[in-house]
Amino acid sequence: MAAAFLHNLAGDRIEVLSAGSAPADHINPAAVEAMLEVGIDMSAASPKILTEDAVRASDVVITMGCGDACTIYPGKRYEDWKLDDPAGKGVESVRPIRDDIRTRVEALISELTDQS
Repeated sequence: MAAAFLHNLAGDRIEVLSAGSAPADHINPAAVEAMLEVGIDMSAASPKILTEDAVRASDVVITMGCGDACTIYPGKRYEDWKLDDPAGKGVESVRPIRDDIRTRVEALISELTDQS
């Protein structure tokens, strides 16, 4: 959801890579539905594994509870967003998570684009 919001709200101002340390087989259908409610279609997205190359290529790395599974590289900005996991939850439970993510993404976009 964070990557979808970044793509939608930042456009080409920010390059977005999205991956996980233990990605699921498919995108959570409740998350897809919750995002459609705000006009963002992420149904074509597919989970990807986080690679060291992706982390090295990034200026900012946002984690969501990956703990020791995420490699730390000096010189990178890291933020760990403490969020409820939407896995296995219905759309009613995913909506507040979606809204929390949107707020965080908007703040991140503001920070990153104000620095340019």
